[in-house]
Amino acid sequence: MKILVIGSGAREHALVRALRRDDGVHVVCAPGNAGIALDVEIYPIAANDTIGVVELAANLDIDLVVIGPEGPLVAGLADALRVAGIATFGPSAAAAQLEGSKAFAKDVMQSAGVPTARAHLCLTLAHVDSALDDFGAPYVVKDDGLAAGKGVVVTSDRDEARAHAQMCLDARLDGRVVIEEYLDGPEVSLFGVTDGTTIIALSPAQDFKRVFDNDQGPNTGGMGAYSPLPWAPADLVVQVVDDVLQPTIDEMARRGTPFTGLLYAGLALTSSGTRVIEFNARFGDPETQVVLARLASPLSTLLFASATGTLASHPALAWKDSAAVTVVMAAQGYPESPITGAVISGLSTVDTVDVFHAGTRTDDGGEISVSGGRVLSVTALGSDLTDARRRAYEGVQKIHFAGEHHRTDIALKAALGEVQVP
Repeated sequence: MKILVIGSGAREHALVRALRRDDGVHVVCAPGNAGIALDVEIYPIAANDTIGVVELAANLDIDLVVIGPEGPLVAGLADALRVAGIATFGPSAAAAQLEGSKAFAKDVMQSAGVPTARAHLCLTLAHVDSALDDFGAPYVVKDDGLAAGKGVVVTSDRDEARAHAQMCLDARLDGRVVIEEYLDGPEVSLFGVTDGTTIIALSPAQDFKRVFDNDQGPNTGGMGAYSPLPWAPADLVVQVVDDVLQPTIDEMARRGTPFTGLLYAGLALTSSGTRVIEFNARFGDPETQVVLARLASPLSTLLFASATGTLASHPALAWKDSAAVTVVMAAQGYPESPITGAVISGLSTVDTVDVFHAGTRTDDGGEISVSGGRVLSVTALGSDLTDARRRAYEGVQKIHFAGEHHRTDIALKAALGEVQVP
């Protein structure tokens, strides 16, 4: 099977590595990055170049295209590939609105009876003030559209909440902002692979969105993750499939916009039960790095079954007994104003963990340097979370670039048994 992975982040690097593990699979990537280029052939076609991607897939006689980022999905890349007769893992533009619009996702959840936070869609700052009054602090303010994981502010500072809301309103001509009630309890990321009818859940993970230790600082695209969740209820996955994922898939089909691909449920395990924080329409980053590290079943057959409508006959997934931890190494100034260009050293000395590249490029002299905010995801398997943490951080200590920073507490509370479900 010939597979083309679309994207250039650590998520796509993890997908490439996992797919390459399968027998009889040949993987290529576009546009890729410096690390992906060390594993497979890459092509300089941008993920948002719909015509270029379709032509590349056709010219290479690709059997399956796997779309990583949300932008091309919302823009309709999967639709164009399917029109060309190419099997594609990823939802249509219409279905990807589950991620592209918070308001659309709320409407779907309401119709499907999916438990989620109460929310107000606001078009003016006056409406924002009314919504903030309704819910009180802590305030949860979300850009209605795509914001690369950085469109959410959770704060007890009303001025900060209003400022973020105003920024969201001003960000585009039809700027809209969603104000939500705050959900207590630990957060969980659960991926479901679906063909529009059947959905198969993967192993849960937890990511760390704030830039600094102890969940301080601004939100990022994710500074680390771990899987499995030893503190989670034993029936969590079954419950979420029954109460969240399957009803959402059924509602999308009822609306005539069947969702195929990866449905990502961001969840809060609150004192009132499990609630959906948000949906994404693709694999999460950095959760993908730890979830796929633990997957023992072939990924290629799973994604192909999703793309071809045959998930009902797919065998149950097998998982490694190991725990996995990933630590993101970020550029100086990330997330506000990342500084690029620093040369990365020590990569060749890391041979006991996986280093997934995100914001990297190869310079004219052949050196690998920083080209984005999140630069590397150092991912390790271990006998338990404590062991996996040790291995991951040992890998981090071997890699260097000017201004690098990372969190030191990824999976720490879980390893110590300090995560509590209300």
